Amino acid sequence: EVQLVESGGGLVQAGGSLRLSCAASGFTFDDYTIGWFRQAPGKEREGVSCTSTSDGSTYYTDSVKGRFTASSDNARNTVYLQMNSLKPEDTAVYYCAAGIPPDYYSGSSYYCGGMHYWGKGTLVTVSS
Repeated sequence: EVQLVESGGGLVQAGGSLRLSCAASGFTFDDYTIGWFRQAPGKEREGVSCTSTSDGSTYYTDSVKGRFTASSDNARNTVYLQMNSLKPEDTAVYYCAAGIPPDYYSGSSYYCGGMHYWGKGTLVTVSS
């Protein structure tokens, strides 16, 4: 059975840090783009980061650049999102997803491929 399971969410004060994990089973990340997305209450889902299969580079949306870092542990088939200097506006449900290339820049944003597998999300709440 294919699964993506996120963990690591929680309540943190502004300026704090969290590390989200996303463990995959039933497939490996090797041939997929890896996307982190978030959806805040009352807002549309937005892409946070996307790691490309072509060269392993990672795109970050402007609002998290310099604060968030995506990484992976192939041996554990797990990807991570390290979130530092958290702000109240980072409050959202965070999802990881595995996508099918191609991935590419589309105007000012980045298309992370056709997202094929999704986790159920983990809630991050940042208090002011």
